[in-house]
Amino acid sequence: QVQLVESGGGSVQAGGSLRLSCAFSGFTYGDYYMGWFRQAPGKEREGVACIASDGTTKYASSVEGRFTISQDRAENTLYLQMSSLKPEDTALYYCAARRRSPYNSIWYCSRSSSDYVYWGQGTQVTVSS
Repeated sequence: QVQLVESGGGSVQAGGSLRLSCAFSGFTYGDYYMGWFRQAPGKEREGVACIASDGTTKYASSVEGRFTISQDRAENTLYLQMSSLKPEDTALYYCAARRRSPYNSIWYCSRSSSDYVYWGQGTQVTVSS
């Protein structure tokens, strides 16, 4: 049974940093790609970053250079290091996972929420100005 549990959210002032964690179980990371998403009230869910089986990463232009997605395979944990936070980063943040299909290369990951099957419950990030 696949499980994803996020933690690390909180309140921070603009310019500050937070690190989100996503503890995962029930699958072997090498067979999956994973992503971080966020959803602010009244807005659609946005793909923030994703990481492929081989460690290749992709970022939304709004966070490139400020956020870093990474993984600790020994600890089965996905991270999102967020720096230079802005009030517009305020949202509920989710991690998600999807088994890589036989047609996907090991460097493939997606920032589209419709591509993901497994989701965590979310962790709130609030950035004040």
